[in-house]
Amino acid sequence: MSRKLASIQRVRGIEAIEGADRIELAHVLGWQCVVNKGQFREGDSGIYFEIDSFLPIRPEFEFMRATSYKKTNLLGEGFRIRTQKFRGQISQGLLLPLSQFPEIPADAAEGTDVTELLGIRKWEIEEKTTTGGTVIGTLPYDIPHTDETRVQAEPDLIRAFAGLEYYISTKMDGSSHSIGLDENGFHVTGHNYEYRDDGSSSFYNLVKERGYQEKMEQFAHGAGLNTLTIQGEFCAPGIQQNRLKLRKPEWYVFTIRENGKRVGLRRMQELCSLLGMETVPIEEIGMDLPAKYPTVDALLERADGSYPNGGKKEGIVIRPTEPVYSPLISASLSMKVVSNKYLLKNED
Repeated sequence: MSRKLASIQRVRGIEAIEGADRIELAHVLGWQCVVNKGQFREGDSGIYFEIDSFLPIRPEFEFMRATSYKKTNLLGEGFRIRTQKFRGQISQGLLLPLSQFPEIPADAAEGTDVTELLGIRKWEIEEKTTTGGTVIGTLPYDIPHTDETRVQAEPDLIRAFAGLEYYISTKMDGSSHSIGLDENGFHVTGHNYEYRDDGSSSFYNLVKERGYQEKMEQFAHGAGLNTLTIQGEFCAPGIQQNRLKLRKPEWYVFTIRENGKRVGLRRMQELCSLLGMETVPIEEIGMDLPAKYPTVDALLERADGSYPNGGKKEGIVIRPTEPVYSPLISASLSMKVVSNKYLLKNED
């Protein structure tokens, strides 16, 4: 499922900002963002651009040039949407009137995805030499992109956990890397690309050093598996400012797929034990998530914290202990909660 970076959304509430004459807060989905005062009323529709959207150069976005203009070799020129703070209030995303975008049909329904129509892309930073390698292709078919839905984008996901056993894991602050076996052989990937074994990929070097390929091949053969995919967060000195304060590279597994199907928590822990791998830290296992954390704000408070040896924790990821399909995201039920304290301290 591709991420809905820009969509038509309804304003669920307007809130004044103390001491501010020209701006106020608009609540959209589970987010809050600063808008010009009087620009929207409760119930109005607008175009909501999520955090990490990269907007193209066009007149409607020029007001952001002083604060949000970016130019990279990977994406070219544009405007990056990130978490900001105005008059003591966190602003997450951008909300603009529908009238500014004539290419959007006037009768477009709430929730309509206009990401592609408006040329919006996801903000990405070029691969660093410490985490990348020699690219030989895009992701193999059984290694999906890892881009969890933020709870603010789909607040109804909280209620989807009603009556389910769930677990909360620590969102490790690193770079998504995966390894997989299929009929075409063994694959080592980053977030977007597959890498060659030529010594230039520090993650591939870790995989070889720990003998993961041999362990996976032996296990898959014994279990009669056609495909086996393991995804995790690669954390190391030189990656994301190394906020975990690691002295050597580590890889923390968060998803395992056997023959294309994601396994549950206990099976993942069992397989990691067999293969000599480490899972992401499991912070909590419980029942009926909305009974304990009924709101986005409650989950945001739960997401705060620090890594054992480092700075502010990025946040948490919440999943049922056994996979459950969610029509809200057209995928297995799962969501991330990124700490606002982390965002304000670390986003640049």
